[in-house]
Amino acid sequence: MKDSIRHLIQQALTRLTADGVLPAGLSPAIQVENTKDKTHGDFASNIAMMLAKPAGMKPRDLAEKLIAALPADADISKVEIAGPGFLNFYQNTQALAARLDALLADDKLGVRKAGSAQRVVIDLSSPNLAKEMHVGHLRSTIIGDAVARVLEFLGDEVIRQNHVGDWGTQFGMLLAFMEANPAAAESELADLEGFYRAAKKCFDDSPEFAERARELVVQLQAGEAECMRLWHRFNDISLSHCQKAYDRLGVKLSPADVKGESAYNAELPGIIDALRDKGLLSESNGAQCVFMDEFKNAEGNPLPVIVQKAGGGYLYSTTDLAAMRYRSQQLKADRVLYFVDQRQALHFQMAFEVARRAGFVHDGMQLEHMGFGTMNGADGRPFKTRDGGTVKLIDLLDEAEERAYSLVKGKNPDLGEDELRQIAHAVGIGAVKYADLSKHRTSDYSFNFELMLSFEGNTAPYLLYAYTRVASVFRKLGKSFAEVDGSLDLQAPHEIELAGKLAQFAEVLNGVAEKGVPHLLCAYLYDLAGLFSSFYEHCPILAAEDPATQQSRLRLAALTGRTLKQGLELLGLQTLERM
Repeated sequence: MKDSIRHLIQQALTRLTADGVLPAGLSPAIQVENTKDKTHGDFASNIAMMLAKPAGMKPRDLAEKLIAALPADADISKVEIAGPGFLNFYQNTQALAARLDALLADDKLGVRKAGSAQRVVIDLSSPNLAKEMHVGHLRSTIIGDAVARVLEFLGDEVIRQNHVGDWGTQFGMLLAFMEANPAAAESELADLEGFYRAAKKCFDDSPEFAERARELVVQLQAGEAECMRLWHRFNDISLSHCQKAYDRLGVKLSPADVKGESAYNAELPGIIDALRDKGLLSESNGAQCVFMDEFKNAEGNPLPVIVQKAGGGYLYSTTDLAAMRYRSQQLKADRVLYFVDQRQALHFQMAFEVARRAGFVHDGMQLEHMGFGTMNGADGRPFKTRDGGTVKLIDLLDEAEERAYSLVKGKNPDLGEDELRQIAHAVGIGAVKYADLSKHRTSDYSFNFELMLSFEGNTAPYLLYAYTRVASVFRKLGKSFAEVDGSLDLQAPHEIELAGKLAQFAEVLNGVAEKGVPHLLCAYLYDLAGLFSSFYEHCPILAAEDPATQQSRLRLAALTGRTLKQGLELLGLQTLERM
């Protein structure tokens, strides 16, 4: 609806420009917002105040001329001026009802992408295979997964890329430990953290072991057969640990999506040659670097993008450049989204610019760093175990499910064990994911089991329960959401307000897709659940006296249920028919 109103305003501006009311050459960004107070209409625009000065008019006088120039539209019942010059648009409730009736007949609830479909590569999760996944990998994994789901639902072709850390000097240490302890691959690797610590201790305590580890790095980089066999074995076991976490979280990542750092090894010398051919390389203390004038330190000196160390080794930046070239030339990406810690923002700004200058990415290809903040403990510091170690992701998920199990069993002591476990899984995992996704991704947030498992407020349990309330209405009738006849007739204020929110679903999803911010969808679903609760209390459904009113309200409830279910699934949450 906002896009339609923007189009109407643009037509009015064009007409006023042609009539000489507005000067030529104006191209304002037309803002249309949802009103908070529905007595002031459904949508509002400040366009008259934005253009009053260049028009040489008072905002209210310009607003009057804009209203007169607006084309008639069946979806708008009236437009009024408010305050200093806001334009308030009121929806035609009959037209709104007709639109929602059409949404009910559509498998995708009327959701379409605002622009053209694209081929989008999403770089997400990307754990270091030298260690087991920990809580620090949670945000990249679930935020990237939610955005990928939304993009796919809108019609984009999404290619997931799990750029795992499966190469580097630490692997020499791990291979040396595997070589010295052959049984470790079968037993001790079950605990990757313990395995890593044991290998690190040997590296620190034994000069002979450290020397052997360095030898194995060289042999691994040269492709020596036994080193490669041990390396493949270690990676296979490490990736199986990752896959267990992905399966528990319910994210759409599989072994087929893994494209680790090692995949680009053969390309790295060519990256250096291509940068040299473009005249981009400079030597600094023996290292090969790219300097760009727009990136400087506090002293005003250019910052380097180091692509090859003095000893000939390569860095993350070199591999990232190779990945960008691959995603452009081989995957033919229109857009690449990197879900990586916000602290890497400068790295990506510089790497993106180097890739463009070197011609590694095609013109028009969008490179976007979708940075996120840290997940902190109750003390506001990065989440750690009591002894200061990293928290394993699997341990966190185990605790979430156990807490949810106790909570659900306390509320439903008569449920069978299998159903309790199923509900506990959906609630526990959903709570962990939703607590993260409901925050703006660029902000830090504090992890709190008590808050995220609450049935009150903007939480997963609240939304999962809201969906079951809708489902229970149809369960009492013995019908599905699809088995509702009649048409919508919006009369009561609570009906109209709920209907207006339902009509915004496509707009919200397009906002998530454009900016990579799932919290917009979370906020929308929370508002929708609240509006349904008010509608349910004030507008009897099953007890409605008039059959036509009952059918209309059932259709509104069915569309609410389908929207809640679809929205929660796009966030990666498993819905329940009862709790």
